[in-house]
Amino acid sequence: MRVYVPLTLSGLAEAYKTGELETGPFTAYAVTPALREWYLSDDIEELEYAALSRAALASLRLLAAEPEAARRRVVVAVDVPDRAAAADPDRGLDPAALGEVRVSQDVTLAKAAAVHVDAADAEADVTAAASAVGAADAGDDDAQFVVDGAEDHELLWFATQEVPGLVGLGE
Repeated sequence: MRVYVPLTLSGLAEAYKTGELETGPFTAYAVTPALREWYLSDDIEELEYAALSRAALASLRLLAAEPEAARRRVVVAVDVPDRAAAADPDRGLDPAALGEVRVSQDVTLAKAAAVHVDAADAEADVTAAASAVGAADAGDDDAQFVVDGAEDHELLWFATQEVPGLVGLGE
């Protein structure tokens, strides 16, 4: 199963240094039955994009909690065995938990399929959205508009070999 792990650039740098993406259990995002029902599509690429977008929103929440982190959302796509990722059926239809899965095992960065990161031109909108995401989660429509401004930026795709350059540890 392809899962999308939300991070920050500092979290990605740490994963690069240690080789450990996350230790289980941890929260990631994937195409779950609830996400399929919510998104109303059978197109797997569209559903995976929706799961990636949910992970990008979770990355934004990580940025809100880590004010010193570079203001770019980061999502790592990784394949795990189906048995290692499960959606919580009690939270399945909770809008805040759409696409959420618990991964039960440790995952190394070497298992990553790709890394998705905001471009530099998204930083101003991501900074504003990180400041507003708490209020948006509480139902503030103006704050949600600010968060949507960050979501208007597409995350760029990077091969795993490009991670050192992304985190400032390579050429």
